[in-house]
Amino acid sequence: MDRKTILIFCYTLFTAASVCPGFGQGLLQNLGARDKQCLDGLWQIIIDPLEYGMYTHSYKLKKNGYFLNEKAENSFDRIEYDFDGGYQLYVPGDWNTQMEKLYYYEGTIWYKRSFDALGDTNGRKRLYFEGVNYQCRVYLNGEFLGDHEGGFLPFSFDITNKLKAQDNFIVLKVDNTRQKDGIPTINFDWWNYGGITRSVHIVNLPDTYINDYYLSLVKGTKKKIEGWVKLEGDNVVAQDVMINVPELNIHEKIKTDKNGLASFTLSSEPELWSPDHPKLYEIEIASAEEKLTDHIGFKTIEVRDNDILLNGQTVFLKGISIHEEAPFGVGRVITAEQAATLLTWAKELGCNFIRLAHYPHNEFTVKLAEKMGLMVWSEIPVYWTVNYTNESTYKSAENQLIQMIDRDKNRAGVILWSVANETPVIPERLEFLRKLIQKARAKDQTRLITAALNTQRGEDNNIIIDDPLGEYIDVIGINSYCGWYGKRPAECRDLVWKNTFNKPIIMSEMGGGALAGMHGTKDDRWTEEYQAEVYECNLDMLKKIDFLAGTSPWILMDFRSPRRNLLRIQNDYNRKGLISENGEKKKAFFVLKDFYDHHQSKNKANHSQER
Repeated sequence: MDRKTILIFCYTLFTAASVCPGFGQGLLQNLGARDKQCLDGLWQIIIDPLEYGMYTHSYKLKKNGYFLNEKAENSFDRIEYDFDGGYQLYVPGDWNTQMEKLYYYEGTIWYKRSFDALGDTNGRKRLYFEGVNYQCRVYLNGEFLGDHEGGFLPFSFDITNKLKAQDNFIVLKVDNTRQKDGIPTINFDWWNYGGITRSVHIVNLPDTYINDYYLSLVKGTKKKIEGWVKLEGDNVVAQDVMINVPELNIHEKIKTDKNGLASFTLSSEPELWSPDHPKLYEIEIASAEEKLTDHIGFKTIEVRDNDILLNGQTVFLKGISIHEEAPFGVGRVITAEQAATLLTWAKELGCNFIRLAHYPHNEFTVKLAEKMGLMVWSEIPVYWTVNYTNESTYKSAENQLIQMIDRDKNRAGVILWSVANETPVIPERLEFLRKLIQKARAKDQTRLITAALNTQRGEDNNIIIDDPLGEYIDVIGINSYCGWYGKRPAECRDLVWKNTFNKPIIMSEMGGGALAGMHGTKDDRWTEEYQAEVYECNLDMLKKIDFLAGTSPWILMDFRSPRRNLLRIQNDYNRKGLISENGEKKKAFFVLKDFYDHHQSKNKANHSQER
């Protein structure tokens, strides 16, 4: 195939999930640059554990459910609900930490927001949700728009010609009940925060608008940039699109085909993005009716034998795992400031890399990490024992993978797409994950594919990495908790790791728990001293692994989990954090920091040599 045909094929793959039933419309690239009306703030809610707002007593769908937002017109009318006279919750936000009675709640809550449309109600409109956990049904002015499954990625609905100038209302039925066939499944080790956990917008668009775009270095080169722009709307054929990168003296005019797609390949030699030099270029994309500005970096990432190469140079990933848990005990991360606190702690630790576990984090987290020079591992919640034989379960996983790649494909900081964490070695799992890996690789050939495994085989003091999934991924993640779930910490120093694959390994999880401020000897579990000893002994073990390409220990900060029931120590928190939920750095934080401060890559990258 010629280059243009390849780009068209890649575009088709990038947009494959944009109209999948049950998942709403697809991504609108670069939401931050759009003209939009924000619907964040207080929303009215009704708590509905029996789903009476949806079903009759015989469990048939109601024609007059809560989505109609009905009001009694006289004293005789029987309307047995009222959004406006009840509880309220902030959006974005989880319901668990906003209302004590909802702390452990899993089930249905109805959200309602009344609003007047700002500006002209004509033109194209999209109702855009950045994230709702987990299943939701969406209504505008009583009309069903569609539904969506998956708690961590954006979706939208076309509401062109559906808005009124005044007195509009949106109703959502949100249900965070864990599903056996869901992604994630019933059993996982983090808090199942329910609600509209990310921002909501009405996006105002011209009649023909820039829906999506992609820019990257051509694989295998550092001197060619390729990409595409996709227009949607009334008149997409044979339209001029301008690509401007002033700093690189790029001013390229391209023309759309019959599908509104304009692809390009051009010669350029950009400075490359790296942790030491997180260079981003201002990119302007303009059509006849719209102009968008983005900031995009360029880099190469590849593997050679046991090494990961960033821009052609061996790089050691000095990382940490992070949950999307807000610092200072307030629930889900909902602001860029909260994300900045977490990422600043990672930088203080000496990190050049973060693992965003175990689901796609907010888009502002990924963008901020990129600006701060942090490489990113991004993951979908295929976690533990999902239903590997169920086709709808696979489709949910695939859609979440596609949506994650779609959203963050232009972010230079993202180097790894992860398809799974700690999954069992069974034939059904291997086929399930093999198909996901094929899909990820087809959609994006410029990044590496990984998964976190905990299925090493032990023989005496030898640990053998031989999970058959290792054959299919580019980088093998290993979760190992020596000194916490097995052996005493000092015994970890003697372990010898063997790799049956000629591929780089990341120690994607290791560590142990400690309650901040609890002290004792290095033999007293739950003390900061014990956790520090676990780290010291495991780091000594890692120094002997010659095929080790990086680490992302578990975890930056303590996070909520209902699996953690030890009173006076856990209190619903997984205590493996290096920092408490209140921002207190534990002794192990400084042990890992010292390791990173003194670690040298085999061939340390210098951004001045990356041209």
